[in-house]
Amino acid sequence: MTQFAKNARAATEALRELFEPTPLQLNDHLSQRYGAEIYLKREDLTPVRSYKLRGAFNAMRKAITAGQTRFVCASAGNHAQGVAFACRHFGARGTIFMPVTTPQQKIDKTRAFGGDSVEIRLVGDYFDRTLAAAQAHSGEVGAHFLSPFDDEDVIEGQASVAVELLDQIEGVPDLIILPVGGGGLAAGMTSYCAEAAPTTEFLYVEPAGGASLTAAIAAGEPVSLKRVNNFVDGAAVARIGARTFVRLKDVRPDQVLLAPEDRICITMLEMLNVEGIVLEPAGALSVDVLPSLADRVRGKRVVCVTSGGNFDFERLPEVKERAQRFAGLKKYFILRMPQRPGALKEFLSMLGPDDDIARFEYLKKSARNFGSVLIGIETKNAMNFAALTEQLDAAEFTYRDITDDDALSEFLI
Repeated sequence: MTQFAKNARAATEALRELFEPTPLQLNDHLSQRYGAEIYLKREDLTPVRSYKLRGAFNAMRKAITAGQTRFVCASAGNHAQGVAFACRHFGARGTIFMPVTTPQQKIDKTRAFGGDSVEIRLVGDYFDRTLAAAQAHSGEVGAHFLSPFDDEDVIEGQASVAVELLDQIEGVPDLIILPVGGGGLAAGMTSYCAEAAPTTEFLYVEPAGGASLTAAIAAGEPVSLKRVNNFVDGAAVARIGARTFVRLKDVRPDQVLLAPEDRICITMLEMLNVEGIVLEPAGALSVDVLPSLADRVRGKRVVCVTSGGNFDFERLPEVKERAQRFAGLKKYFILRMPQRPGALKEFLSMLGPDDDIARFEYLKKSARNFGSVLIGIETKNAMNFAALTEQLDAAEFTYRDITDDDALSEFLI
């Protein structure tokens, strides 16, 4: 057994001070749909509802053994909560830097997990400023900086997911599907399974708007993405870790799958409505790619790691909106409405029995005889929009579909 594998097992045993192994559950719904054995490794059921507690605990455990008692981290989410929980467990002092824009719900949860053991500082509108402030403070006070992923002790802690999984399953999985953000979970599980389950195949899933592993593989080294879509906040990382990439550098491009942010919303709603499982966007990544792997997983034993369930239900309307748009069941148009009697009635007559107006906003008069209208329409069948646009064209209405126009959608919708 390699030293890394020994350390991962030691981390797993130490974690029993905090919680029992998270369940590995055979999911009947997904298994029947894909003709496979689909298991979910429920990291959304740790005490802080994500796997991040594992790495934070292991790194803190080792640092305390070496004599450190003060810790600093920068995080707006799961890592902050893991660090807070571990600080309270060890009785250590922690300073957690979070962006000023962090939702109050996440701040409150972090404070609840850490209690009097942690101080929360809100610094910077963007995470890079928050991170710089945390690292500077760590150096000033001589505290141990706890990286969310780019740290060997954190990687060892995340590998405990694989240790548990292989102890829980009969035989070994044919395929493990993992979410990837900074790469800590992927690096840890891949490294452990390379020795403990060498025949198991891995697939890695990134949000389409934060494909840092894809970029690193293409460049042969970690690179910074120019732009990141933060919707999948648990995995939207602009640059994969240097240490994590060392362990992932041999991953083939065809092993990395991209999940569109809006499609992830469909998966989140299905898991909630059908299975009663609450997943955050990053936690749904591994399940989201199953439809594209239907032929590949049939007859196989597959494990999807559901990495987190810290979902703020105030975001549910946004998730539903995104899901409808991706499925083609909701569209937004800017319609140039003739300013004449009966024009609106003529337009409304084009809508079918399954079409519903979800948004109607008069924008401005673009000319004396026309006015611009923002209109949102929901329907039960995506094909209904083809019938609607045919009628609009025949009636010579001027319109523009802005559903997929990110710039206009951001300002108008």
